[in-house]
Amino acid sequence: MAFASFDNKGGNAPLAEINMVPLIDVMLVLLVIFIVTAPLLSHSVKLELPKASAQTVSAKAPKIDLSIDAAGVRYWDGQALSREEAAQRFAAQAQLQPQPEVHLRADQSVAYRVVAETLADASKAGLNKIGFVTDPVTTPGAK
Repeated sequence: MAFASFDNKGGNAPLAEINMVPLIDVMLVLLVIFIVTAPLLSHSVKLELPKASAQTVSAKAPKIDLSIDAAGVRYWDGQALSREEAAQRFAAQAQLQPQPEVHLRADQSVAYRVVAETLADASKAGLNKIGFVTDPVTTPGAK
């Protein structure tokens, strides 16, 4: 800040300070404008929704573990069976509500024909939830 003095050394020098008062006034006006207009920007409709009580449905779908080994033998939850037996079990399981999920594990060296036949049998029976189970790929340096 510049103080007045009785000597003439710096009397004619320009004042090198920024006047902050107009800046603060503008900022306060903008703040008031935003405070007033912010509630007007929300377009909410006030509704009185009906009240209802319902119990949550937590029916967990059963799971079928179907495995096919390298020789093409099918296993239903660890029990060996033929293609015809698997098709009969698929038909019986398709009638259940909720429908079970089929988790298919196939050996990487099994013929694709066996996997395709199994998928076709499950589809013909009406089972829609079929998932393939694989081992995750491990990358070097991954945790």
